[in-house]
Amino acid sequence: MIIIGHPWIESPKFCKVFSLEDIKKSKTGSIVLLEPLVDSHDLAKYCKENEIPFAATVNTLQEAVFSNALGASYMVCEEDDALIIQPIAQEYLFDTRILALIHEEKEIAKIARSGIDGVIFPEAIC
Repeated sequence: MIIIGHPWIESPKFCKVFSLEDIKKSKTGSIVLLEPLVDSHDLAKYCKENEIPFAATVNTLQEAVFSNALGASYMVCEEDDALIIQPIAQEYLFDTRILALIHEEKEIAKIARSGIDGVIFPEAIC
C-alpha cells in the first residue's frame, strides 16, 4: 500500500499547478497535481511528452479512464470514488495508482481492507 504524506514515511510532495508556467516552476522530485482534469488535459499531455510525473484529481470513473490514458502516475480521489475506480483499474491493468484522500491515520486500515492502491494526506499537497 502506498502511503503519502504521513510523517513516518518519506514521500514526494504533490504540488497543484494550473498553468504551463506553474509546471516549469515546480520543484524536481515533486509530483505535479492537475485539477480538474477536464480543464487540464493539455497540461497532462505536456507532462507526458516531457516525462514529468503527474497526478490528477478525479471525481468520476470517466475521468479515471482518461487520467490513465493520459499517463498519470497517480489519481487522487475521495474514498467513495476510489471504491468505484479501483476494480476497473485492476480489470484494465491501469498503470496509474489510485490514492484515496484521507484526513486521519485511522482511515488507513479501512482503505487497505478495501484494496485501494494507497492513501494521501492533505499535508502532502502544496
